[in-house]
Amino acid sequence: MTQRSPFIGLSAIGMAIGFNLPYLALAQSYDYPAVLRRPAGEALTLFSEGGAVLILTWHAFAWAALLFVPLSLGLALTAENRGASERLSIAAALTGALSGVTQSIGLWRWVFVVPDLAREYSASSADAAARAAAAHSFGVLNAYGGVAIGEHLGQWLLVFFMLSLSALQWRRGLRAAPAIGFLAAMAIATGTNEGIAIALGRAGDVFSLFTIGGFLGLTVWLIATGLVHLRPERAGQEAARRR
Repeated sequence: MTQRSPFIGLSAIGMAIGFNLPYLALAQSYDYPAVLRRPAGEALTLFSEGGAVLILTWHAFAWAALLFVPLSLGLALTAENRGASERLSIAAALTGALSGVTQSIGLWRWVFVVPDLAREYSASSADAAARAAAAHSFGVLNAYGGVAIGEHLGQWLLVFFMLSLSALQWRRGLRAAPAIGFLAAMAIATGTNEGIAIALGRAGDVFSLFTIGGFLGLTVWLIATGLVHLRPERAGQEAARRR
């Protein structure tokens, strides 16, 4: 029989909803994620106009990423998952936790570094040289802290987490949830090529569509995974039939 874990189930559903709230707020107030590919001066000016509310929204988004750490550990290290495959369970726990940490590090640049750059760029006393320096610093910070750490490394770790946990779900006899997880992971993995394209001096717009679709799939997968934990008797019966 599958052990009931309603707290984990509710946490997964809560995360699916929770991380989308600051995302939607940023999309409305800061043209996110399209703003990330706009000229640095435009992004800094728009950021300065957002004020404290925009900074706190980024802060909430970073916390949502960090809260993925305990959630991924809880989802991966259940007794049933460890019984299905100890190695996959540990792999899912490690990659999920590291994904939450790296993505939160990338996002917190908007709270603790970008505000100063935006103020320097938008200051009435700033000359052309000062604005150029602020814009250059923002570009470097965005390329490394954002694209390299948050988007590329963080999202690849997320892909490995989703693949590992979906494989565990498949081994336990589930079908709908892992199928969604596999497809969403592949979409996010494809989307990480946007950073490579930018590094090669090419447009990566088509890859960003895969990223958006992949994170929508992640939302659905987390909800489906949460429902498995809220209705364990059905999962247990399905696994028993397939064995």
